[in-house]
Amino acid sequence: MLRSLNELRHYAIYANNGKLGAVHDLLFDDQSWTVRYLMDDTGTWLPGRRVLISPTSIARVDWAGRDLHVNLTREQVEHSPPIDADRPVSRQVEAALARHHSWPYYWGAVVGGGRAAAAELVEEKVEQAQSRPADPGLRSVKEVIGYHIEAKDGEIGHVEDFIAEDESWTIRYLVVDTRNWLPGKKVLVSPLWVESIDWAESKVQIVLLRETLKDSPEYDPSTPVNREYEARLYDFYGRPKYWE
Repeated sequence: MLRSLNELRHYAIYANNGKLGAVHDLLFDDQSWTVRYLMDDTGTWLPGRRVLISPTSIARVDWAGRDLHVNLTREQVEHSPPIDADRPVSRQVEAALARHHSWPYYWGAVVGGGRAAAAELVEEKVEQAQSRPADPGLRSVKEVIGYHIEAKDGEIGHVEDFIAEDESWTIRYLVVDTRNWLPGKKVLVSPLWVESIDWAESKVQIVLLRETLKDSPEYDPSTPVNREYEARLYDFYGRPKYWE
């Protein structure tokens, strides 16, 4: 099912043996548009500390109760490799987290050769990353919300939210608030229709025209995004559907 990532922020997080804190942010890969980590604000349990949790550890999400349960213990999280919440996450830190929690590496996969070959390739890629202070491919949902959206013929609004699948954690849509141009209207734009992102200038360039967006199916945040709405959206833009 498709869910709002901004809504997920502040959900309580529970380990197998107690509360861990709350979702402070989510980090996504800007190449595959997939959520790679939830950032847990541990609150009074581990004051001043934030930790990363892979979606692969999520056992279930109680959307009605606004809490999230993970297959981890408080002790595992307490002893996990530290991160600097004010700096980009380095590949070395990601590798250390994966080793600590036995999470699968999402980068450097190989076909054939067995687990030993895969582990060797991962170690090689980690070594190659040593000279880089951080991996620029991980982006903060909290930070990107508010970025300006520019159509082919001018600015159209700003990013208000992201809509992602709650199983694969793939981001399917950016929610665009057009209130500065079309008062009160919100529309969805697929990451596939993003031409480029200027991270320094906080701008997202899309391949659509403002007039096209003006007439596109309106998005209602109070109504779940279903396949019928998606089909209507893709048909309107004349774009191939991602599920076909």
